[in-house]
Amino acid sequence: MATTKDYRDFVLEQLSLLDNITCKSMMGEYLLYYNNILFGGIYDDRLLIKIVNSNKKYNMQESIPYDGAKPMYLVDNIDNKEILKEIVIETCKDL
Repeated sequence: MATTKDYRDFVLEQLSLLDNITCKSMMGEYLLYYNNILFGGIYDDRLLIKIVNSNKKYNMQESIPYDGAKPMYLVDNIDNKEILKEIVIETCKDL
């Protein structure tokens, strides 16, 4: 199942506290960049971010974006823009 444009738009709105967010379409899903750093993506209407040491403190659940991919963290607290901003910044520091 591909990600809906409505969900993509919702995620981008939730990331609106961050400048320089870029979203690129890739085979029905979306890759997310912050300051040109690929930090995650939207897969099957789920926001997933790369696993790095600095974002482990948020205790997010691991999830597989698609068959054969490395696990990523599922951001399930997407409604909190401030926490989401922190997670993205912390993640990109380690990438």
